[in-house]
Amino acid sequence: MYLKFDKNEDKLIVTLMGELDHHSSEEVRNKIDDRLDRDKINKLVLNFSGVSFMDSSGIGVVIGRYKKLSTKNGRVCVAEVNGSVKKVFELSGMFKIIKAFDNVEDAVNHI
Repeated sequence: MYLKFDKNEDKLIVTLMGELDHHSSEEVRNKIDDRLDRDKINKLVLNFSGVSFMDSSGIGVVIGRYKKLSTKNGRVCVAEVNGSVKKVFELSGMFKIIKAFDNVEDAVNHI
């Protein structure tokens, strides 16, 4: 799993590429948390355009960031969730809690 970090004013945009599963989830969690804490950011956009596979560990990563930022009056949203990854989000009920956008630009403008 490869992560690309971009900052847009007070927002952190994380582009995820690869498989978000039990092998990569702890590293992803640590890297995102480190960046959020270091830059004191409480608005997170997760770009799933490059994620080819996600299991329940990936759900844990997203929900964990949601809980972490909620305690600081922050927000999390996802963008460009497609294919089998979108199915995992739908089946888990994640879209009821976390707003999804078709593209990163919309996510950045609305978060």
